[in-house]
Amino acid sequence: MFKRTHTCGELRKSNIEIDVNLNGWVNTVRLHGQVVFIDLRDRYGKTQLVFNTDTYIGLFEQIKHLSIEDVISIRGKVQSRVAEAVNPDLPTGEIEVLVDQMIILNEAAPLPFVITDRESALEDLRLKYRYLELRTEELQEYLAIRHRTYQTVRDHLTSNNFIEIETPVLMKSTPEGARDYLVPSRIHKGKFYALPQSPQTFKQLLMIAGFDRYFQIVKCFRDEDLRSDRQPEFTQIDIEMSFVDEADIRVTCEALTRSIFKQVIDVDVPETFPIITYAEAMDNYGSDRPDLRFKLQLQDCKPFTDRSDFKAFKSAETVKGIVLPNAEGYSRKVIDGLTEQVKKYGAKGLAWMKMVDGALSGGISKFFNSDLQQELIAELGIENNGILFLIGDEKKVVLPALGALRNDLAKRESLIDDNIFKPVWVTDFPMFDWDSNAQRHVAMHHPFTAPHPDDMELLESNPQAARSRGYDLVINGHEIAGGSIRIHDTDVQKKIFNLLNISAEEAQAKFGFLLEALTYGAPPHGGIAYGFDRLIMILAKTHQIRDVIAFPKTTSAMSLMDGTPNIVSEEQLRELGIKLVEK
Repeated sequence: MFKRTHTCGELRKSNIEIDVNLNGWVNTVRLHGQVVFIDLRDRYGKTQLVFNTDTYIGLFEQIKHLSIEDVISIRGKVQSRVAEAVNPDLPTGEIEVLVDQMIILNEAAPLPFVITDRESALEDLRLKYRYLELRTEELQEYLAIRHRTYQTVRDHLTSNNFIEIETPVLMKSTPEGARDYLVPSRIHKGKFYALPQSPQTFKQLLMIAGFDRYFQIVKCFRDEDLRSDRQPEFTQIDIEMSFVDEADIRVTCEALTRSIFKQVIDVDVPETFPIITYAEAMDNYGSDRPDLRFKLQLQDCKPFTDRSDFKAFKSAETVKGIVLPNAEGYSRKVIDGLTEQVKKYGAKGLAWMKMVDGALSGGISKFFNSDLQQELIAELGIENNGILFLIGDEKKVVLPALGALRNDLAKRESLIDDNIFKPVWVTDFPMFDWDSNAQRHVAMHHPFTAPHPDDMELLESNPQAARSRGYDLVINGHEIAGGSIRIHDTDVQKKIFNLLNISAEEAQAKFGFLLEALTYGAPPHGGIAYGFDRLIMILAKTHQIRDVIAFPKTTSAMSLMDGTPNIVSEEQLRELGIKLVEK
């Protein structure tokens, strides 16, 4: 091998006439009579190599055996390309290297898919050969964005008096809303560690310990149902601060977010981000992670349906609608498809009316007299060729079903621009959700989130109406960060445990160390955790979280490349005191 003097993305016109050594992968081979051109690639770029077969007969014999993705080392001289051969799309497009020596370092076997075209293979095949897919320019740029984000986060937070502290990976299993990944102890048979869903209790302990500004870029693990923006192991930017309120958290996170977008992809986001409550987000967008890049807000239609002859909506708690303009292509077949989609969210159906020549027609329009139609048209701003979609049901069904429809319509109509970034804070989340199966309250965020100070009395009288001091940072329809002001009073923490049906004995067994720590002078504190992988997905303008993780799992939590998870030996199980039982 020739010792590399330059990378494949480095040479320019200023390097003409110098001797260079390059190493890399064969990206393309092109034969032009007695001249052979090869594009040599590494992660820095591509350089065109020129082999003149008249001069280098022995070298030509080697070239004939080259294949795509062979690894070679060359020695040669930099020269200008002829004017008509200049490639303005490449940083190295004005030069080429005339090769006089070449060593084939490794011959590539026939490839399972075309490296230069990710779409040439299904994702399962690409994941099986992930190390090959990672050679693509697209994924290499995504991981470069990830790297730059790591550095920006550390630089920004360190310069603002945050201290990076690692917390344990092997910890106690605690209920935090998802299943833990458990690790059996060989020494303490019958006992288990849990992999952290987040460093929640440890970062609170660090606040009690006096580290008033902590951060960590940390691996977390949740055994939950997966989707396109989830992975069983994921990365968080974990932040916790003492003596702060929600406004302090927002200011800190907005500055960090601005720094990331500017330093990593040279995009300016607003100085301050808009704030909406959870109730406003659900009522207007049908989602607690609203995408503000397009309109299509949900509109209240119950005052009109109540006055109509459409009986199906008379008893509905909520009737809301979405007005889609320019909907000429929405045939009955398309509407039937949309109906099936909203049924997945519990809706019984999807009502509709089209605006044609100043009046509503089709769907349920016959149940609305002309005067009522005109009122509805004026109030909702329906224009010719627009269509109104309506759902009537319980509020908990209507809002998420229409929220999903809103996003679906935006994709169909190409209303989403990936070059626009719309951050928004969602605040005043409910303190509790109701688990109808278990017939008990569950924490909307986690059991350490502080209740809203104005709703303390509701904890006794109507817990489901109580708001929390939880907040999310949402960008382009994705929850990028979530956090809360924490409970720092032992009595309040015990009350929340009681409302969550966590007995005093269970609370002591699971969280006794934290409850005791709170009695030793706990400062008011709060924090937030960024979903690092989702953030990179937004920065990279991709829609698949697996694209921005070097070695991701599938939606069934498997690694197709190395066969994880796998079967372990009986000897290993015996050593751990574990016996597998067939169901």
